[in-house]
Amino acid sequence: MGDVLPILLLALAGFLVGGVYATWKTARGFAIMLAVAAVMAIAGGIGWMIYG
Repeated sequence: MGDVLPILLLALAGFLVGGVYATWKTARGFAIMLAVAAVMAIAGGIGWMIYG
């Protein structure tokens, strides 16, 4: 499971970035929350790959 989790986090970040793109024009506040979650997922996935 330790090798799969960073990839799942990066995949989740991809879905979140897609949500940011889809909602940016209609709901900017929600898009910003999705962007923050995407950045956290990217940082977690990369951090897990480097230090895990």
